[in-house]
Amino acid sequence: MLSRINLKPLIVVSVLAVLSACTTRPPEGVQQGEAFDPYERNNRGIHKFNLGVDRFLFRPASKGYVKIVPDPMVTSFNHFAENLTMPGQAVDYLLQGNLKQSGNALLQFVINTTVGGLGLSAPADELNLPPVDTDFGETLHVWGFGEGAYVELPLYGPSTQRDSIGVIVNLFSNPINFSPVRPVDNIGVYAEVVRRMGDRGRFSDTVDSILYESADSYAQARTIYLQNRRFELARDDEETYLGLYDDPYADNGTDPVRDPYLDPYEDPYEDPYAE
Repeated sequence: MLSRINLKPLIVVSVLAVLSACTTRPPEGVQQGEAFDPYERNNRGIHKFNLGVDRFLFRPASKGYVKIVPDPMVTSFNHFAENLTMPGQAVDYLLQGNLKQSGNALLQFVINTTVGGLGLSAPADELNLPPVDTDFGETLHVWGFGEGAYVELPLYGPSTQRDSIGVIVNLFSNPINFSPVRPVDNIGVYAEVVRRMGDRGRFSDTVDSILYESADSYAQARTIYLQNRRFELARDDEETYLGLYDDPYADNGTDPVRDPYLDPYEDPYEDPYAE
């Protein structure tokens, strides 16, 4: 009986509750935009472990993968992995109150799954639909959760306490995971590993320069991650703000009625009937 019970929702709720309670707030002295890293000693230990895994396993495997597998196939596998995340992203957009992007994510999933051969190609890209890129970490941001302390996750890499919650929840929140009939369990995890291998192999020189050529690879990776993540969230906040508060009277390409009170070159007190 117990084996038939799906424990994934209970795991998600439990992890979310524990991690939310443990989220550390930066002290008063930490300026906005700075790295808040109270667990640096432990993080550096995990970073050293991740470097070893990358050096002796993931890096050579990724280089061999992109060398043996033709580039169009690598791109197809990346499309497949990205397409599997679309239902989960639709859920996240829904939780964020963004119904338009939630529907857009589902539309892209349907198009790419049917017309694109289970997502191995991305015909939806040719329709100029808005890009889809969100996660549960961003959902928590929209809900008002702070990013918390910087952490480095084993085998995953740079993150924050808030984004760590998002990583764990997104492992289970995708509706595909709850389908009663699945050809392969955890196919989303396998696809994501293959996608990361493709990215690691394609951008090997850039990643190597950060991990193995910088004076302090830990600090370098931390800075890059935090800057990129904060920029993404700030950009999404701005786009949402502009979308909700577009000026209906803004210039739409037509010639507006001339208002002398808005024309700096026209005397507002000039008599219009004077010769």
